[in-house]
This record gives sequence, C-alpha cells and structure tokens, in this order.
Amino acid sequence: MTSTLSVPFADGSVSMRLYPHNELDAAGIAHQLCAQAALAADSGFDGVMVSEHHGGFAGYLPNPLQTAGWMLEHMATGWAAACPLLLPLRPVAMLAEEVAWLATRHPGRVGLGVAPGALELDFRVMGLTKDDAMPRFREGLPLLAAMLRGEDLGDLAGDRALAARKTDPVPVVSTAMSPPAVRRAAKSGVGILYDGASNPDRLRQLTDAYLDAGGTGPRIMIRRVWLGEPPRAAFEQQRDVYASYTPAAAQRHWRDTGFVVHDDPQSLAEELAATMTTTGASCLNLRIHVPGVDPDAAQDQIRNLGTDVLPRLRTLLTTQNGATT
Repeated sequence: MTSTLSVPFADGSVSMRLYPHNELDAAGIAHQLCAQAALAADSGFDGVMVSEHHGGFAGYLPNPLQTAGWMLEHMATGWAAACPLLLPLRPVAMLAEEVAWLATRHPGRVGLGVAPGALELDFRVMGLTKDDAMPRFREGLPLLAAMLRGEDLGDLAGDRALAARKTDPVPVVSTAMSPPAVRRAAKSGVGILYDGASNPDRLRQLTDAYLDAGGTGPRIMIRRVWLGEPPRAAFEQQRDVYASYTPAAAQRHWRDTGFVVHDDPQSLAEELAATMTTTGASCLNLRIHVPGVDPDAAQDQIRNLGTDVLPRLRTLLTTQNGATT
C-alpha cells in the first residue's frame, strides 16, 4: 500500500520515527535504518523521522540529515526529516545550504525539525556548553526558517538550491514543550513538535498557546506505541534514560513510560485518534524503538502497524476531520 499524504508534516499524516540498533556494528546500523525506512513507506506510512544525539547515546544518530538522505534513496514513496536536529551545534547558513540541496535532490520529500538540545555530551564534543544552547537557538530559528523559504538569503542569494526554496519551501518545525517555546515557533513561522511522553491535556494547552500566538504550521504529536505484548522492562529503562537529563518541570507532564499499548489494532487506532482530537495536533509520528527492541521485532511492529492499525486510524481521522469542518 502507498500513501497519498506525501508533503512532509501534512495535516492528517502519520509517520514513523526510526532509531539505530546499537547492538549492531556501524554498517549493520546503516543497513537497518534504510531497510526500515523502505518498509515503513511500503507499509503505508507517509514519512520517517530520525533525531540526534552524539557518542552513540541511547540509540541516537549524530547525522540525522545525512541519514534522511540515505533513507530517501531507499524509499519508493514518502518523505524523510531530520527531526529534531540540534540547531545550536551548527552554523545556520551551512545547515540551510545542506537542507536546501537535499531538497533539490528529493523535491517535496524533505522536512526539518530543530531543537536547542539538553544533553551535556552533545555540546561538550563540539567544544560548546549547554549555556550556548538557548541563545544560539533563539537567534538561529527565525533565520533558518526564513532561508528555507528562500527569504533573507543575503550573501547566499546566489545559491541555486536556496533560491529555489522561494517556490518550494522546506517545512520546518521546532520542539516546543512550554508556552514561550510555542510562541517562539509561531513568531518564526514554523510548526511545533511535541515530546512523546506528555499527557494530552498539557499538549492541548500548548496547542492553544501556539494558535493564539498566530501559529499556522504543523503540530506534530509523537506517540510511543506497541501492538501486542510489549517489552515493558525496555520501556521503563528508556524512561529512566530520558529522566536523567530532562528538566523536572517537563517530567511533571509525563505519562508513565509514555507508551500506548494494545493487543487489538482497533483499540490502538481509537486511542491515537482520540488523543489527536484532545491535543489539537495536526499530524502524528509513531515510535516503537527503544534499546532492547531488536531489528526483527522492530520490522514486525512497522509491518503490523501499517497493515492492521494504519487503515483504521486513517478512517477515524478522516471521520473526525469531517465532523469538525
């Protein structure tokens, strides 16, 4: 099956988050990421996302934009996004150029999400400190968003790929888990990306704050899901990892391990659709990976979610959207 919601972060789209299997060697990791991206596209998902940490931390990647390019070469349909990428670690102009040229190679199939970062290791290995994160992020976000719309290019006006973004912009979202963060995103003309653990009522508050601030971009809800008997110990261990570097204020809004687990695909689809309505999210991004989930189990989940849950979920989302228009 293939999807028709091919624009990155489109309203009603459902995408898959992918993570490296760190029990494999480097070549095996790259192979699995591309294979799972292709499987997600073939199973009906609209796109895939990969995100960033360094030093092999907790099954993340140091090069999500490069990895998105690998994936697109293996996907028959759909889009890919580095989402989120850690903006303060890179010069804004260089990042804009790299994204623009990837979008030139894969027109209409590239999205981008950015974050300020929270893990000390990510900054230390780049010769920075976490103190640099928010000032660089606040300054860089509106500049990056404008450049990927083909605006305010300055000395880069002669770059053909950036100039082409005037008629073919790259959609950009920002992580946003506080009212100031969603207002910043709205002011910068970008969408918002929620974390995967916060409770729906909290996300609704953030959605309302974003819309009240004039935000018009995508509102992406991440949900950690599992169809069938879950690896609960792995879920709990991953929650502890995130708790080790997430501010206590954010953790107050978390829901247990953050995973939505059902044996029945209809029940899983119904909970996801209902949460979309509650939160006011415009699109959905699903995660199944944590350390301890092996490649075979991950591929089974991607395939089963695509076959058994995704058609039901799309029907429910279509019905909900029709009821609200």
